[in-house]
Amino acid sequence: MIRGIYAPIATPFVDDRIAYDNLGENLDKWAQTDLTGVVVLGSNGEFVLLDEEEKVELVEFCAKRLEGKKKIIVGTGCESTRATIRLTKKVAEFGIEAALIVTPSYYKGAMTDPTLKKFFFECADASPVPVFLYNMPRNTGVNMGAELVLSLAEHPNIHGIKDSGGQIVQISEILAGAPSGFSVFAGSGSFLLTTLAMGGAGGTLAVANVLPNECAAIQSLYESGNLEAARDLQFKILEANKAVTTGFGIPGLKAALDIIGYYGGDPRPPLQPLAEAGRAKIREILSRVGAV
Repeated sequence: MIRGIYAPIATPFVDDRIAYDNLGENLDKWAQTDLTGVVVLGSNGEFVLLDEEEKVELVEFCAKRLEGKKKIIVGTGCESTRATIRLTKKVAEFGIEAALIVTPSYYKGAMTDPTLKKFFFECADASPVPVFLYNMPRNTGVNMGAELVLSLAEHPNIHGIKDSGGQIVQISEILAGAPSGFSVFAGSGSFLLTTLAMGGAGGTLAVANVLPNECAAIQSLYESGNLEAARDLQFKILEANKAVTTGFGIPGLKAALDIIGYYGGDPRPPLQPLAEAGRAKIREILSRVGAV
């Protein structure tokens, strides 16, 4: 069963190219934290703004840099079944733990439950590594309901879901009906402890880029029975979590990384860097939680 806290890492750029020197330094720092692993090519990694060649090269770099240090889950979802399978097979060669596959979304009106079930089953059939479902309705406009997820959980190569929708009732229904060994991950730091309390296995959290040890501690404290301390930490990360997600988005996450001594840099256009007023607000928030 896949468990733990994973940071969906940012992809650093310099002059619109992936900044591998800076990325390597970031990875070395995350390797020293209590994170279970990282997600490469997640939403925070600006995966939709990278071409396939860049994606494969990026995963290979991260896998080599983190080999034996942290686990790696890779976002391989594309708009077509064909492209998703092709990318999944390519990156599976680098020893990754799982492929995180998001729902296709451009033709969102056509993404019915039967269509999505066929898509994920075909991807899982062809994948050399376990598949993790990725429900991200805020970005995709497509929500994977509990009934669909539980039908997908019957596939032997679909091992879990990252649910970023934040609908606790839906997450609870998935947990209630999921087979043994199916991992349910919180997709945001805002409901990590709630998901764990309902039986979740971990989280893939933007805020774990910035507060990795605090996020990991929420799970370890909860699992050791120290609910009060876990709850205190959950409350502590809420403001920072909002700042690097719905508050300021990817530009905010990258600004936060710069502020704490990692390299964030600018997002890839058309995304724009965070204005100075936003950076000052993030610095203030991170100062309150002791990150700077």
